[in-house]
Amino acid sequence: MTPEEILARAERALERRRPWEGVWRDCYEHVLASTPGTGGPALHDGTAADAAENLAASLLAELTPPWSRWFGLAPVDEAADPALAAVLERAAEVLQGHLDRSNFAQEMHQAFLDLVVAGTGVVLVEEAPPGEASALRFTAVPLREAVLEEGASGRLDTIFRLLRMTADGIIGRYPSAVLPPDLFRADDPEAAQRVIEVVWPGRGGPRYAAVLERDGRALPLAEGRFEECPFLAFRWMKVPGETYGRGPVMKALPDIRTANKVVELVLKNASIAATGIWQADDDGVLNPATVRLEPGSIIPKAVGSSGLTPLKAAGSFDVSQLVLSDMRERIRAALLADRLSAPQRASMTATEVLERSGETARLLGATYGRLQAELLTPLVARCLSILRRRGEVPPILLDGQEARIAYQSPLARVQGRADAANTMLFLQAVAALGPAASAVVDLPAAARHLARTLSAPAAILAPPAIAATPAPLEEQRIG
Repeated sequence: MTPEEILARAERALERRRPWEGVWRDCYEHVLASTPGTGGPALHDGTAADAAENLAASLLAELTPPWSRWFGLAPVDEAADPALAAVLERAAEVLQGHLDRSNFAQEMHQAFLDLVVAGTGVVLVEEAPPGEASALRFTAVPLREAVLEEGASGRLDTIFRLLRMTADGIIGRYPSAVLPPDLFRADDPEAAQRVIEVVWPGRGGPRYAAVLERDGRALPLAEGRFEECPFLAFRWMKVPGETYGRGPVMKALPDIRTANKVVELVLKNASIAATGIWQADDDGVLNPATVRLEPGSIIPKAVGSSGLTPLKAAGSFDVSQLVLSDMRERIRAALLADRLSAPQRASMTATEVLERSGETARLLGATYGRLQAELLTPLVARCLSILRRRGEVPPILLDGQEARIAYQSPLARVQGRADAANTMLFLQAVAALGPAASAVVDLPAAARHLARTLSAPAAILAPPAIAATPAPLEEQRIG
């Protein structure tokens, strides 16, 4: 795309995004407190804000837990190249070390907040300058800066980022760009200019370009090509035909508004109950402007008048507690606060814990599948591309033919434990049938299957050649 085409296409995509902006604004204003000085409705109920923050933190802990391996690299066929498993394990350790030393956890939590509130999150994965502790640098791109287009594959493969940058910021980010002389204004050095960055699919890899908009004209700043897309756009869920995602806060927004209004009315009613509403005869003696309701005060009244008397409230607000409890319960259910929180009973058995984890996995199954396809897999591929260019990992193709990603996050291991339980049940049933039935079971292969299912490290497994050595018959018997 030429600079002019980029500018025109970004404007068309921005126009298609505008209907969503009002809904996003309501979601953010009712869940995350507005920036001071920007206005927005007053928040009186914190149920949604607390549940949204807990859900974002739970997603981080369940999908990409900090300081813990949530992924692994494994060969597709271990028997074809036994040494490949050790090479992939070493590459995974190198990548995990760079993630731990980077700002990955902080930026991912912010991106998950956007995902929960607005249904769409965007993360930028860049290569850090040489000399920094990590080769990776992450940036949670605010949704107001991102304009997205969905490709024929159903993925968000064209991403525009709308920035406001000063002249010094432009020079720092695009040092080789040729800038117009009038960009540097001595009277206003902090004047912000509009910059558009875009990544779109192309032959040989994603294409990248950055343009500066000046007086309706597009001036090129940078262009290039990536092996993997640096922008990762992901969604909670989507409706067919729509580009942007829908989040749990968007679904619970009517209940959030209702709960906020009910609490506001309850507080007003509590203020009336505490201070009261008073009435007095207009007898020319009592001046309401000078009355002070405090201990020890003397309020004059005319002879024969009733003086200052309280006005009894016409109705009762006790029903508000019933409505508020129902709204709060619905909000917490929509934001999965009752599913992802810690168990309330400390005496839960192991079976109950597994059933609870299984139910959580079923609830998040569709969302986890989408996040795995739109976030986790492209994230690992992009990070490996950066490390491969630096020579820290060997050339690894995650194409499903040579190597694959084995997810080891807590949420991914729930299904692994269920598969392992089914395998153990089968082995126990075979053992109960007697030695003749047990003879059909390849115990080394069964052990490797359990290790792969439970994400056991490859270092604890013997090489296949050694594991394939026949064992005495009595040692092969199960049970």
